[in-house]
Amino acid sequence: MSLVDTVAYVVHLSFAGLWTGTVLFVTAGVLPLALRGEIRPEPLEYLTGRLTTVSRASAFFLFATGGHMAGQGYTLPLLLETPRGHLVLAMVALWFALAALVEVGAARMRSGLRAKKVRTPARDAKPFLQAGSAVAVGLLVVAGTLAGGLPF
Repeated sequence: MSLVDTVAYVVHLSFAGLWTGTVLFVTAGVLPLALRGEIRPEPLEYLTGRLTTVSRASAFFLFATGGHMAGQGYTLPLLLETPRGHLVLAMVALWFALAALVEVGAARMRSGLRAKKVRTPARDAKPFLQAGSAVAVGLLVVAGTLAGGLPF
């Protein structure tokens, strides 16, 4: 494995962990506070902005590094005809779903925060962030399966 490949794997895994961790933290740690009105709009707006920044940066770096890794290890037939290839394609689909869910959830949150509300934007964002958390866990499961080797 070359140095470039090693760097690609490290960056890929680092941003995957950062992205999934951020989504899970906001959903499990911040959203309940907002739903109860126990956080002011300003800190929630800041955290929502950080979530969006982490999501966009992670999507970019995962696309770049994942593209490099796929280009080094897969041909089109391997992607379309093997279990590992199917997992890689599933990961790409989940990646798009996570990016979309975070964007929609954050947009719902921001729209209400501009009016200095907390509970309503949190309620509006909740289903998208919860779905994003489920997708994030799914991504980690697929990544672990790929990294640990397939039993089939």
